[in-house]
Amino acid sequence: MEYTIFFARLWGSFFVIFGLLFIITRQLGKTIEMTDDKAFVISTGYITLLMGLVTVILHNVWELSWKVVITLLGWSTVIKGIMKVGFPEKIHKEAQRFKKKQFVSAFFLIILGAWLFWMSFI
Repeated sequence: MEYTIFFARLWGSFFVIFGLLFIITRQLGKTIEMTDDKAFVISTGYITLLMGLVTVILHNVWELSWKVVITLLGWSTVIKGIMKVGFPEKIHKEAQRFKKKQFVSAFFLIILGAWLFWMSFI
């Protein structure tokens, strides 16, 4: 399986599942509250950084097509992982802005995930 297809299905599934869970269980609000705990933010930062690095190392494609979205997701995940590990208090402040926009964020995740998943079959 080509890396582009793999990552489109991986990220697409991930976003759809988490977007739906955030809406159904209202878990996003609980996750935002957990950013008070620096240890939680830092430990999830290592996972985030690892996911981003794997994506960037295996799929660093800069071409004018939908495939660049996967590369941008990888790089933004690397940056987010670095921010979580190095500046957890900044992540807490940033997360507070999403409290009021939980459903919009979850809906965006679902749409992006469904689009990526769909693109992997074209």
